[in-house]
Amino acid sequence: MLTPHQLDRAIGAVVASAAGDALGASYEFQPPLDPSVPVELRAGDDGLFERAEWTDDTSMAVPILQALARGGRLDDPAALAAIVGEWIGWARVPKGIGTQTRAVLSGIRHVTEGDARAAARAVHEQAGKSAGNGSLMRTGPVALAYLIDGVGAAAALAAAARRVSELTHFETDAGDACVIWSLAIRAAILTGHAELRAAVDTLPADRAAIWHARVDTAEAALPSQLADNNAWVVGALEAAWSAITHSETLTDALRLAVRAGNDTDTVGAITGSLAGAIYGASALPAEWVEPLHGWPGDEFRVFGAPELTELVQRAVSVPTA
Repeated sequence: MLTPHQLDRAIGAVVASAAGDALGASYEFQPPLDPSVPVELRAGDDGLFERAEWTDDTSMAVPILQALARGGRLDDPAALAAIVGEWIGWARVPKGIGTQTRAVLSGIRHVTEGDARAAARAVHEQAGKSAGNGSLMRTGPVALAYLIDGVGAAAALAAAARRVSELTHFETDAGDACVIWSLAIRAAILTGHAELRAAVDTLPADRAAIWHARVDTAEAALPSQLADNNAWVVGALEAAWSAITHSETLTDALRLAVRAGNDTDTVGAITGSLAGAIYGASALPAEWVEPLHGWPGDEFRVFGAPELTELVQRAVSVPTA
C-alpha cells in the first residue's frame, strides 16, 4: 500500500505527463520562445488540437495504463499484444502520430508481441535508425507495476521498460532511455527524489559511460540549447532532464520544457512523467488539470484527468472508493 504522498506522486507521473503534452501541443515545431513570452495552455493555431487536449504521446500511454489497471503484467506476451492491438486501433484515426510509429504499426500483420518486435526491426533496418522519442514519451505508466520494494523489482522494471520500448523502437538508445526514465520515475514515486545517475548505473558499463556524458550535457545546458535534437530520444531525454534540473517547481519544469521549441509536446510529456513523480499531481494547477482531455474520449464521452487518476489507482492496487 502506498502512502498518500506516494500515491500523489504516482498519479503525478501520469497526469503531469498528459498536462505537459497538452501544454506543448500548440507550440510544436516552433523555435525556442523568448523568456518574455508566456507559455500558456491554449489551442493550436492549426486547429488540430483543442485547448488542454493531449496528443499521441499520452494516447499511446493510455493502453499501457489500462493494461496495468486490469492486472496485466508487462512481461506477459498476451498483455503486450493487447497493448499493441489498442495502438493499432487508435492509429486508424489519430490527430497525430510519429512517422516511425505509424510505419511499425502498419507493418504488423498479426497482433502479437513477436510481430510488433519484428515490424520494429524491419522499420529500423529499412531506415538505418529507429531512435526517435516515441517510446520514451509513453513510458510514464510503466513503473506503476513495480513499486514494491521486493528484491528484483527494479531489475524487472528495467526489463519491462525495454520490452515495451522494443514493441515499436528497435534501437538500443530508445530502450536505454526508457530504462533510465522508468527507474527514475519509480525512485521518485517512492522517495520524492529523482535518482537519474543511479538509474544510468544499471546499464552495462560501456552504455552507462555514454549516458553519464549525456546527463552531463543536459545538466550544463538549458532545454532551448538542446532543441535541435529533441526529436531524437537522447535529445528528448536531455531536454527533459535539463528542464527538471533547472526548475524548482513542477509548473516551471513543464514551461521550461515547452519553451525549448521543436518537439514541445513530447518533451513536455517526458518531463511531466518524471517531474510529476517528483512533485506529485497536487502540484499541478487546477486550471491545467480540470480541462485536460484526449483519446480515448470522443464526442459522447470525456476522458480526462479523473479517468487517468482512477486507472493509476487501480494499477497500483489502491481502492478507488
